[in-house]
Amino acid sequence: MRNMPEQIAALKDKDDGKPVHMVNLLSFKEKAVYEDGRETTLTGYEAYGLYGEVVSRLITERGGKILFSAAVAGMVVGEVENVWDAVAIAEYPSLDTFLNMISSQEWLAAEEHRTAGLSGQLNIATKSS
Repeated sequence: MRNMPEQIAALKDKDDGKPVHMVNLLSFKEKAVYEDGRETTLTGYEAYGLYGEVVSRLITERGGKILFSAAVAGMVVGEVENVWDAVAIAEYPSLDTFLNMISSQEWLAAEEHRTAGLSGQLNIATKSS
């Protein structure tokens, strides 16, 4: 498995400057767990929601939008060990816009809620053909 900097470098090599859609598959912890050890009564879903509020605003400020966000109801075709809890799709004007956002101080500050709330995540970059 490649690490995030390698994955981003591979995306940048193929980037055409056109809009990118990020498909997020999310799995939440039953109870949020913060890396700094703080006590909390938040569920993983609630902690991720704090992150989501900030990110939704950052996406909109950069000309992007949340296209879809919903809880997963169940599987129709295929088999997986664990079904994801939620799916979200965000559109960014470009890959650079996305990279600008995830390097901003505001995003970095909110990330603690993402990591506290998630037990797993896939963030898949897609392009329209």
